[in-house]
Amino acid sequence: MPETDAQRLQEARDVMISAIAQSMVAYGVTPSVGRIYAVLYFAEAPMTLDDIKDEVAMSKASVSTGIRELMDTGMVVKVWKKGDRKDHYIAERDFFQNFLSFMVKMLRLERGVLYKAVEQVEPQMRDLADNAADSETREIAAKDAELVNGSKAYLTWIMRLANAMESGDIFAHFPRPESDEGSAGRES
Repeated sequence: MPETDAQRLQEARDVMISAIAQSMVAYGVTPSVGRIYAVLYFAEAPMTLDDIKDEVAMSKASVSTGIRELMDTGMVVKVWKKGDRKDHYIAERDFFQNFLSFMVKMLRLERGVLYKAVEQVEPQMRDLADNAADSETREIAAKDAELVNGSKAYLTWIMRLANAMESGDIFAHFPRPESDEGSAGRES
């Protein structure tokens, strides 16, 4: 029995859904959460948790957790649908925006963790470099303090990078391809 055009289209979509899910692993997203995003990416209309659950063959609780994760990165947004009390979700279809939102979040997280550690250890290392009882500890502490101090330039740089991504200034250095090349996502 020959395949229908609708079946061929669904097979093509399934290949892309699988590829999107697998590619999101590079960003620390599980394939199951990637599948949720990919299903929403191809959805013709906003979907409820139940709709998504049926498409990805996951529990409603797992879908709900995945949706929250995707909402935290801005890849999925909740929308209101007139006449329906259930929450509905749509995907951000602009891959550039998804990438930037995710990277800004990760860069700010990295900076926050490292900056807090620098603030905590730098005074202690400086004190040990100046006042440790033995010269070997003073020498090691001085070297470590310089390494920690050197990380401040990196922290400043990643903050500038995150700000350039968030503002869109990054595109002055790395322009988006023209949308007629088919590389920009369609609007939501």
